[in-house]
Amino acid sequence: MNPVNPTAQATASAPRVAIVTGASGGIGRAVAERLGSDGLAVVVHYGRDKASADEVVAAVTAAGGVATAVGGDVADEDAMAALFATAEQLYGGVDVVVNTAGIMLLSPIAELDLADFDRMHRTNVRGTFVVSQLAARTLRTGGALINFSTSVTRLQQPTYGAYAATKGAVEAMTLILARELQGRDVTVNAVAPGPTATPLFLDGKPEAVIDAIASRTPLGRLGTPDDIAEAVAFLAGPGRWVNGQVLYANGGIA
Repeated sequence: MNPVNPTAQATASAPRVAIVTGASGGIGRAVAERLGSDGLAVVVHYGRDKASADEVVAAVTAAGGVATAVGGDVADEDAMAALFATAEQLYGGVDVVVNTAGIMLLSPIAELDLADFDRMHRTNVRGTFVVSQLAARTLRTGGALINFSTSVTRLQQPTYGAYAATKGAVEAMTLILARELQGRDVTVNAVAPGPTATPLFLDGKPEAVIDAIASRTPLGRLGTPDDIAEAVAFLAGPGRWVNGQVLYANGGIA
């Protein structure tokens, strides 16, 4: 844990507070930095890469924001309870939770090692459930929970079957939770990125394959982490009338 402003307490003028899981790189980093620039105090969650999480904290604070790095396994309910407790101790509460933590292991369904399926299920499904459950219990009035799905649930691309299955589960729990929180003034949505230029997507793909995928979007390019962070910032801030939805941030790919 790397508290930058450990004396911060909830006051009438205190900023809103966001927890971003998987914030040490890729889309999670862009989300954390964007929410920090929007004036939220950000708890930068990481799984193993503390050094990268500290870099995100440094970037947020260098831009005038407030941030803290906290590690832990998203599928471990005790570790995540400690994460939420840290946010409350340092900043007085939690207003926004963004679940970007996830892993993607690709294989045709007939050939997939079931150990890989179990790994994805543990992080993508159980991890999202654990964090969503804590968010449902602790988010303050006016809060927002934003989970992460994938546009592959629509595109049905070969080798993505097991990964898409985990994200289908995320969508189901997200939409149901939005309705279970009726009367709380808390929104629950999912963002479903399309192909986005992150290491998770780019690793192992030949340049020709990447170019072919980019050409399928009407905008003629891959998404960027900042593109996805814009969608999250909308749902975390002004998008209060969007609730119980899956927002496809994919440039129109088909």
